[in-house]
Amino acid sequence: MAKLLVALAFLFLNFYTYNYFAKEDSIPDRGDFVEFPLEVESWSCSEVQIMSDDVLRKLGVTDYLLCDFFNPELNAVANVYVGYHERQTRDTGEGDNIIHPPEHCLPGAGWDIIKSDIVPLDMGFGGEARRVVIAKGNQRNLVYFWYQSRGRTIARNHEKVLYMFIDRALTQRTDGSLVRFTIPVIHGDEQRAEEIFQSLAMSITPLLPQYIPN
Repeated sequence: MAKLLVALAFLFLNFYTYNYFAKEDSIPDRGDFVEFPLEVESWSCSEVQIMSDDVLRKLGVTDYLLCDFFNPELNAVANVYVGYHERQTRDTGEGDNIIHPPEHCLPGAGWDIIKSDIVPLDMGFGGEARRVVIAKGNQRNLVYFWYQSRGRTIARNHEKVLYMFIDRALTQRTDGSLVRFTIPVIHGDEQRAEEIFQSLAMSITPLLPQYIPN
């Protein structure tokens, strides 16, 4: 019964917020990812990856960065995805453009999640990330992701959704981003993958506020 009441309250909040509060979205100014530097300290991206129109429609993303960054000093490569949504809605008649949780999408792409933890971020700003290890056959990847939205860095999807409703009511904003780092785990060396993530993330994350408004 308690779960049913919570679900009904959530649906009521959704309906009330979207029909009686802040019907017009406020879109903040930001830089476009086409201007994102492809050489950052010892890391460089030789070619930005372009997603198909079909994938873009499914994601509902407004702007994005998708690239493999390489570090010759570490002889390491890692994939970076940052997807920005200028507004998020569940039912506009034009499709769902809310940020989809990676832990829901990874199994659909054939990856099994074998570890999953919420960890604090130590990148010069507060917040949390979800740290997962995924497997497909003999492949292993270390994945870090978080929702960087309207001045918050959040790891839990339900918190992201709750703040989205609150911010729409109070500030007319539903914009937000998913930040994701994917690092191959070679020969089972998860510690080295962790060190690669830390190196790249420390280089990339200070640049993100130009493209993800607080």
